Amino acid sequence: CTLGSEVALRVGGDFFFDPQPGDSPVKLVLIAGGVGINPLFSILLHIADLHRYPEGKGNGYKIGTVKLYYSAKNTSELLFKRNILGLMNAFPGKMTCRFHVTQQSSQICEELQPYVTGK
Repeated sequence: CTLGSEVALRVGGDFFFDPQPGDSPVKLVLIAGGVGINPLFSILLHIADLHRYPEGKGNGYKIGTVKLYYSAKNTSELLFKRNILGLMNAFPGKMTCRFHVTQQSSQICEELQPYVTGK
């Protein structure tokens, strides 16, 4: 987003991402903490499926970008972290992620270091 951008915000409850053919592509920003990653991880998997079946071969929806911001106490509590990194590598520039840890006491593994901020 840039200054002045219009954004829609949804917190908790019953939500999903199911774009329809002809819908304009959107830029998604997904924010999760702890186990709150579960529904957002499902959305990431759905977006990955949409990327695998591009326009004209499936639903006709042109995909925008997605940025995930995910916070937990430490890296061991970041659920699906390896799967999330795999999706980012599979769709470079289309899916990005930043992990944030609040109470990390041990060294962060080298694989995660570029994606982690916090203590």
